[in-house]
Amino acid sequence: MNDFAYYVPVRFGETGKAYYFGTNNEALKPGDHVVVDTISGFEMGFVAETPKSTELYHSDLELKPVVRLANEEDEEDYALGKEQSKSSLIIVEREAKKLGLDMNFINASYTLDGSKITVNYTADGRVDFRELLHVLAPQLKCRIDLHQVTPRDKAKMVGGMGICGLPLCCSTFLNHFDGISISRAKNQMLTLNIPKLSGACGRLMCCLLYEDELYTQARADFPRIGETLHTLEGDYKVTSFNILSRSIKLEGNDEVKFIPLEDYRTMAKGGKAMSFSDLHKPEPTPASSYSAPDMNPSTKNRKQDNAPKDNSNNNRRNDNRNRGQRNNNRPQGQNNNNRQNNKDNRRQGQNNDRRNPQRGFRPRHRDNRSDNKVNPTPSDKHDA
Repeated sequence: MNDFAYYVPVRFGETGKAYYFGTNNEALKPGDHVVVDTISGFEMGFVAETPKSTELYHSDLELKPVVRLANEEDEEDYALGKEQSKSSLIIVEREAKKLGLDMNFINASYTLDGSKITVNYTADGRVDFRELLHVLAPQLKCRIDLHQVTPRDKAKMVGGMGICGLPLCCSTFLNHFDGISISRAKNQMLTLNIPKLSGACGRLMCCLLYEDELYTQARADFPRIGETLHTLEGDYKVTSFNILSRSIKLEGNDEVKFIPLEDYRTMAKGGKAMSFSDLHKPEPTPASSYSAPDMNPSTKNRKQDNAPKDNSNNNRRNDNRNRGQRNNNRPQGQNNNNRQNNKDNRRQGQNNDRRNPQRGFRPRHRDNRSDNKVNPTPSDKHDA
């Protein structure tokens, strides 16, 4: 029977599964460092979520207690244990190599009080490391736990980036691993290229499981591979289909066709064979919806009379007429004088422009010698 009012998930390290511990401190919040009592001894972890009432706890596992909030001394012991674990791991690797043991060591960690060290490793099979423990005991001077983990657990501990460009699922949110077989890749119509379907751990990627159920439901709408479709052009067999684009690949009569799933259903249902050209024929227009053009000229004129008229041309004509009437009302002499004045003004403006020094040339001077010349008299002609 648990004697705690609340339970809280505690995680050890940046990645890994969260374990539940009992507490009576409701003020704990995510990120707080706490000291907990585990099977291995006292360890320090951090709170992953806010405490919840034990009435919501339905597991049969007994809740271990949260001893206290971590203080400065606990923080120092934790930092010292991390430094010592690095040097201890070097010693373990050296001794295992001397004994010729095929073990790939991942990491090592001390308990908070330093009474026990846990060393994680991977191996292809079972390893007899009893002699290794006898060699390490006098050097490390504490209890030693050699823990063999799977390649998936190693990827979870080490972390990394997946082929999708995101952090590994196992190191972020996956707490347990389900069995993944090559049949899940076949169910999703994937190319059976094992290196491309494998993750950082060397096993099939965990994400193959995420959409497997959806693909299973979608495949129920498609025909089986090898099913025959009878058409007027001949018989075609279903060789493949694409669930995302909902298209079917047909092969027959020395040709390959890709048709939508809806068209395949249309051709497959019923006992009468169809042609591919009959799939998208335009439907004839019903007679009731056709209306003959109106050939009555009176109706046309009536429609044009009802249409809005463009009065812009009429307005221009009226303005021109009014302008002409105003000119006609003036005396004839005044009109001629105005025209003459306009001509003189234009000539004067041209002369001013010609005399303007800014135009870049000098005006031509009129030759006045012809004006001063005197016509000779007959006597002068005779003298000359």
